[in-house]
Amino acid sequence: MKKILLIFGVLSLLIFLRPVLGFSGDVTPKDEIATVDEQQPTTDQGEGVFENATHGMQQFYNYTGFANATWGHIIMILIGIIFIYLGIKFDYEPLLLIPIGIGVIIGNIPFVAGNQTGIYETGSVLNYLYFGVVKGVYPPLIFLGIGAMTDFSSLIANPKLMLLGAAAQIGVFGTFLGALYLGFNLPEAGAIGIIGGADGPTAIFLSSKLANGVNILPDGTTVKNLIGPIAIAAYSYMALVPVIQPPIMRLLVSKEDRKIRMKPPRAVTQKEKMIFPVVALLLTTFISPSALPLLGMLFFGNLLKESGRTERLADTARTKLIDIVTILLGVTVGASTQADIFITKDSMMIFALGAISFVIATMGGLLFAKFMNLFLKGDNKINPLIGASGVSAVPDSARVVHAEALKSDPNNYLLMHAMAPNVSGVIGSAIAAGILLSFLA
Repeated sequence: MKKILLIFGVLSLLIFLRPVLGFSGDVTPKDEIATVDEQQPTTDQGEGVFENATHGMQQFYNYTGFANATWGHIIMILIGIIFIYLGIKFDYEPLLLIPIGIGVIIGNIPFVAGNQTGIYETGSVLNYLYFGVVKGVYPPLIFLGIGAMTDFSSLIANPKLMLLGAAAQIGVFGTFLGALYLGFNLPEAGAIGIIGGADGPTAIFLSSKLANGVNILPDGTTVKNLIGPIAIAAYSYMALVPVIQPPIMRLLVSKEDRKIRMKPPRAVTQKEKMIFPVVALLLTTFISPSALPLLGMLFFGNLLKESGRTERLADTARTKLIDIVTILLGVTVGASTQADIFITKDSMMIFALGAISFVIATMGGLLFAKFMNLFLKGDNKINPLIGASGVSAVPDSARVVHAEALKSDPNNYLLMHAMAPNVSGVIGSAIAAGILLSFLA
């Protein structure tokens, strides 16, 4: 406190001394200054000093956040604080919500435009960091780390569970149609739709290509910049998986079905684990070449993990690299939610569509699992709960499924089974993004 008072006192002293030191900003020519009456009363000089000091204080105040704050800034700062609270108090995706929450606060500190402070001002530090979001640089690096952390054994052992990950993508296309109905154009609707995949990096990647505020439509209009609202919506609903999904599970899956025990998956050899990323890369990218930046890095990271020869690279990808990129991505996405850009009717509609899409995706996975059981007999039946993990919120959806199964049967362990549709959901959302990109870009 003493240091703050000292600094404030020095600033005040400098303001009072400005006229004496010749920094009053007076533009009067020198020849006119020479003709000024040297016997001018000292009271006039004192009044001039006081006026300059008052003007300096007023100018200082005009540059503070107090003078430029709006209700929008206050609301967004409160939202940032809520994100931080949810991450710390309830452990809802703290690695995402805490950086995003801080970013929201940073992006909504009121400032005077033109000083290269804001994230949208060319040349500012935040604008340079935001380049990785706008150009889709960060999401593939996130996928590299995810690939290096993911074990595809459960999917390799039971490939039919991949269908559940595909079924959950109904949320993507359902939201796409809903966005069109609400008046968004095709590229914007495509970017909004991917929220239904519950995959933050994929949502950022697609919105940076389709709804970036830069692309020009055939009719000459410019698409809206929806990267911030889409990213915040996607990460928010990812963090709220433990809140959103359990009620839907209980509604659609009977208590008897929740008790179904699945037979243990077969053992997967190391050779299969090494072959899988190569084969999966070829198959998925031939189907959806536009998703190559995401899927290529995902399977590359997995090969680093499973090859047995590149453990150092795999360790870097799944620890240091993904941690650094997560920090940059979270803070810059949060900072992009400046009140004048974020608090709009479009943002509210995006959040509403995001909630609906998440519900649709969860329902799609659950109902398709029940449909699959019509064709399966005996111990080959699957527990319908694992259909909810078809959304690509890895690994939270699988954990929620496991926890819900334990409530009905304390000895029913579904985590490894749920991971199969969970990781296939990651692949499915990337393929869906590639398909939308190829049609709408």
